[in-house]
Amino acid sequence: MNDRPTTAPPAALAGIRVLDLSRVLAGPWCTQTLADLGAEVIKVERPPSASHAGGDDTRAWGPPYLKDTQGRDTSEAAYYLGANRNKRSVTIDLAQAEGQALVRQLAARSDVLVENFKVGDMARYGLDAARLCAAHPGLVYCSITGFGQTGPYRERAGYDYAVQGLGGLMSVTGERDDLPGGGPQKVGVAVADLFTGMYATVAILAALRHRDATGQGQVVDMALLDTQVAMLANLGANYLATGQVPRRAGNAHQNIVPYQVFEVADGHLILAVGNDGQFQRFCDVAGCAELARDPRFTTNRLRVKHRAELVPLLAERLLQRKRADWLSGLEAATVPCGPINDLDEVFADPQVQARGMKQAVPHPLSDRLALVASPMKLSATPVQLRRPPPLLGQHTDEVLAELGLDAPARQALRARGVIGPGLS
Repeated sequence: MNDRPTTAPPAALAGIRVLDLSRVLAGPWCTQTLADLGAEVIKVERPPSASHAGGDDTRAWGPPYLKDTQGRDTSEAAYYLGANRNKRSVTIDLAQAEGQALVRQLAARSDVLVENFKVGDMARYGLDAARLCAAHPGLVYCSITGFGQTGPYRERAGYDYAVQGLGGLMSVTGERDDLPGGGPQKVGVAVADLFTGMYATVAILAALRHRDATGQGQVVDMALLDTQVAMLANLGANYLATGQVPRRAGNAHQNIVPYQVFEVADGHLILAVGNDGQFQRFCDVAGCAELARDPRFTTNRLRVKHRAELVPLLAERLLQRKRADWLSGLEAATVPCGPINDLDEVFADPQVQARGMKQAVPHPLSDRLALVASPMKLSATPVQLRRPPPLLGQHTDEVLAELGLDAPARQALRARGVIGPGLS
């Protein structure tokens, strides 16, 4: 199962080593992004034991699982596969002193450490930021937690779903309470986790630039709740500017009209009119030019004010044609619009295909693995697929040999349960 990368052009983060002590989504999303950009990422996972299957929890978050060459389920859940490419996996028991010593050795050889343990857990293992950064002043140490290292909630466990509620996102997501299906809704993917992973990536890159300029690393303290509050964006700004609490508006926009889903003769489409010129062109295509001249609707400010009068008029008009007819006419008039695709339609879309957003990935257990590709397109240092998502502990022997541990030393650690089985 040799997955060593082939010769390729230098990547943007070539030479940067990341020690990944995270699991589930926010941390792994961050480290996968760094890995896609060329960093070497060593993922430290829990060894299997009599009471635990070992590894990142998401390895077991299925079905669905990757199918092997005979079409049977493997042990690799799709959830795990989607956030862990371009990494090496090492199994080390952090609860044992010898395991902690191995992690300290790995940290001494790393530029970045990412962890998402509960506040205080890393200190119990002697792997907290204060100790590791004192020993290695150039280390960038990133902690990702639900609520951060300070504040009254610091010791609480944090989960995306709960943070979407606590951080206000669910108060503005979903249909209005007075309409059928009204009430709070979470977003369909774990956006608080994903945004936190992306913000963590940006912060780590900034810290590395500072380290390169000064020689000094630093601690990055990322919290899901902080990120969720920040990503309220214009709605957070609306509230702070007015003191008025925004409410759920379904598929409509709080600040722009018409900017929502409309039913058409054979389904639905999105109409996203962003300025007054676009509204005029929409009305021309729709055969209702008089609405663009109506003094209630001539500007976006007025359209927002008179939303309740305008939207029913547009809804009646849009029901008169099929989706394809609307889309072709509106696109020709450069009026922003679009379909609402299922995922089979997404990956069949010619633009998605042209941009290479589905990527076939060689894997030691299967010839069927396809992943959503990185969206980052860099002209000089393109993102490269160097390794498939690793099997649990696949690189334990390889990585520990790089630390200078020979086969007998590794076997002794394995016998004591400090490291898990090797697969290389």
